[in-house]
Amino acid sequence: MKKITLEQIQQKNPGLSYQELVQYIYGRVEQQKWKPVVASGTNGKKPALYRAYWILEEETDYTALEEELEYSLCPAISIDYYLKHLDQYEKDRKWIRKLDLYLRADCGVPGAGKISMNERSFEIWGREKFLRQEQGKKILKRCGVDLERLGFYDTSEPLAYYCHDRDTPQNLLIIENKDTFYSMRKFLMESPDARRKIFGKQFGTLIYGAGKAIYRSFQDFAFAAEPYMRRSGNQIYYFGDLDYEGIGIYERFCTLFGDVQEIVPFQEAYQRMLEKARG
Repeated sequence: MKKITLEQIQQKNPGLSYQELVQYIYGRVEQQKWKPVVASGTNGKKPALYRAYWILEEETDYTALEEELEYSLCPAISIDYYLKHLDQYEKDRKWIRKLDLYLRADCGVPGAGKISMNERSFEIWGREKFLRQEQGKKILKRCGVDLERLGFYDTSEPLAYYCHDRDTPQNLLIIENKDTFYSMRKFLMESPDARRKIFGKQFGTLIYGAGKAIYRSFQDFAFAAEPYMRRSGNQIYYFGDLDYEGIGIYERFCTLFGDVQEIVPFQEAYQRMLEKARG
């Protein structure tokens, strides 16, 4: 409820006499659109008016929407949340109806005809960014529809890497820090010896990890990386910042992908880092 004062009512109706103002206010009260704020007291005139009134909001009739939820949507959409929040269903309705059409067409089968997230989002709602940046994921959650049901894949940033050679098996080095990546790449590119070593170890490929971004970019490694990078016998090393965050990134990275590919710390580089720190 909202509150309006007698003074505000008078300001909004400057042409009314006091008797007309009384009739106007009494009429609103009788119609149950306003309710006196008893604690505000009266104005001391006859007939008396309260100094403030509650504006009673009209209750919306959601019967039609409730019936639509119960009888019109396909079974793949859960209606539990919206039956308890009919006002929210009224706001989300146009997006839910589009989702309903898509699911009824039997297109949302996990793993069948996968396309990118933006393409699927446009196909269903006519908006490329509806899933990634707008309210798409929130609406799916309210509808009890898993993302996998929509049969899309997420596109990640491609790996940024420098290929010194494609010989296999070879050592690949993931470098968290951009400056370090550029320095080591420059070192290999300017080397007259094609097999020049970094801290005693030969590397055929340097990969820029970009901190936590490596989680997303590496998830497509199995099918997006060049064939030589995925050959059995290759060894992947990791070199990042030697602080809590840097160590945490490496540990998380191993947790996510360690069962696919062994990833070991580039110990010689970490040891050299500690020696410089001592100096």
